Amino acid sequence: MARLDRNIFISAAILGIFGILGAALVSLTWTATAERIALNQQQAFLRNVYKLIDRNEIDNDLLKDVITLHDSSLAKTDVKVYRARRQGQPVALIFSPVQGPGYASPINMMVAVRYDGVLGGVRVLSHMETPGLGDKIDEERSDWILGFSGKSLGNPPPEKWKVKKDGGVFDQFTGATITPRSIVATVKKVLEYYAKEKENLFKKPAEPQTEVPMH
Repeated sequence: MARLDRNIFISAAILGIFGILGAALVSLTWTATAERIALNQQQAFLRNVYKLIDRNEIDNDLLKDVITLHDSSLAKTDVKVYRARRQGQPVALIFSPVQGPGYASPINMMVAVRYDGVLGGVRVLSHMETPGLGDKIDEERSDWILGFSGKSLGNPPPEKWKVKKDGGVFDQFTGATITPRSIVATVKKVLEYYAKEKENLFKKPAEPQTEVPMH
């Protein structure tokens, strides 16, 4: 009987050791994978940023020079504002993500505004618009989104920040007016917000960052 108890104890101990080792291995694997995923997301985010603002114009760490906006006019979620600087001087603000109402769900965007109020550009981060119609907002499918680069509240004037169907200057898509209309209106809101708040946005202290930027 004692021998049986001893064998059971040894078997249980071995199983316990394997269990602990297995859990430790899973934990280490998850940590390594999570770090790799976070790094990949950060790199993808920066690649998007550098499409809008030339990386040679920026010498600060964008991922650390960040503030958070809680403004429902820009998005239903928090909006991160990344401050681009060179030698301590303001270069641009990158708002990400801002949201416009889409046909099926919100359209998430990144909007870069240069210090003089001119758009560095706009990119769509995610959406669920109708394939073949609304998805022309993707730069891979159409160059429509590239047309925002160089625009400002004075070019075109505020009253012309609409799609052509509504009396503005921006093209719409055949059979999908809702999508471009939403993006134009959202980008205009960002420019208006920037015009009112840019000095405050550049001056606010940076916040500690624990989340990976949305890309």
